Amino acid sequence: MLFFGPKAPCPRCGKKVTKPKDPNQYLCPHCKQPGPWASPEQTSAWEAARLARVRYTDLLNQFVRGGSTTGLVPLLKETAPLTGRERKGPVGTMTIEAPARPPQVRPSSVATTISDILAVTRRNLVRYVRVPTLLVFSTIQPVMFVLLFRYVFGSAIVHPPGFVYPYVDYLMPGIFIQTVIFGSTQTGVGLAEDLSKGMIDRFRSLPMARSAVLAGRTLSDTVRNAFVVLLMAVVGYLVGFRVHTGLVDALGGVVLALAFGLCFSWISALIGLAVRDVESAQAASFVWLFPLVFASTAFVPAAALPGWLQAWAKINPVSVNVDALRAALQGWPSPTYHLGEALAWVVGNPIVFVPLAVNKYRRTV
Repeated sequence: MLFFGPKAPCPRCGKKVTKPKDPNQYLCPHCKQPGPWASPEQTSAWEAARLARVRYTDLLNQFVRGGSTTGLVPLLKETAPLTGRERKGPVGTMTIEAPARPPQVRPSSVATTISDILAVTRRNLVRYVRVPTLLVFSTIQPVMFVLLFRYVFGSAIVHPPGFVYPYVDYLMPGIFIQTVIFGSTQTGVGLAEDLSKGMIDRFRSLPMARSAVLAGRTLSDTVRNAFVVLLMAVVGYLVGFRVHTGLVDALGGVVLALAFGLCFSWISALIGLAVRDVESAQAASFVWLFPLVFASTAFVPAAALPGWLQAWAKINPVSVNVDALRAALQGWPSPTYHLGEALAWVVGNPIVFVPLAVNKYRRTV
């Protein structure tokens, strides 16, 4: 700032101020307020700007406390030139950071938990629509087993005593149980994939129930198993499979098979969370499933197995559920054969493996 001429005391701070060369430089260099050489118009403009600035500060404090921001932006444009000299060009912007607020936690209830489970279930089912090859290849293996055992091994397998129906009627209940068991392995594979891609961390950052991720995954795989079982029933009908009991017994048997697959989904979820790798989860799931499925009465009667293997086949949970499903569909040897043991296994398995899987999920992520 260039000064010349006489000096005069500032009416606000009392210090002497030299008359400036530029009449627009009317602020006192000491107190930054209108000095002795400011015109009445300049003093009035500066006072109006000061009042507007005070008003803007009050609005800003109100915004920080969470109030309304009405009038804040226009006031910024109105009070930008506060130096007493007009400036041409855009008015600078100001970034305001409000104080961090604690995250709002939804009240936990049964309704919100069910809503979270259904949301995760829908997310997993939408993937089958966008990537249909996942569903296609999951149905090819059961179809191959039906055709293989029906036309290749069926004539060589001895029928159990008292079973008067064709072998395909003995075979299809075992195929249904095998389908839901092998389909349950996708639960562990899917969770391992979500872990490797960081999706589980994103789920944890959301205000949702912790159990929704696992429950939604197992429920979506159960829905997929229901579709595959329905497809297997159509394929079985085409190759000669028939139901020899009532509709209620048949539907109850299908529900029992899907519940059995749901139990194995929780076991697979525990394995997937433990290994945390897609390839390892897939390999670890089939290692223990093959002895359960093929060392059972799913495809051959227990009498056709070696003596030392018959003892295992009779207590094998796959054999128990296959025999119960076979009784529900064929009425052999009775409509409720092994039904109590199958229901006990279906109820007891989640009691053990659901808490283990949920605890592993909390400790893993």
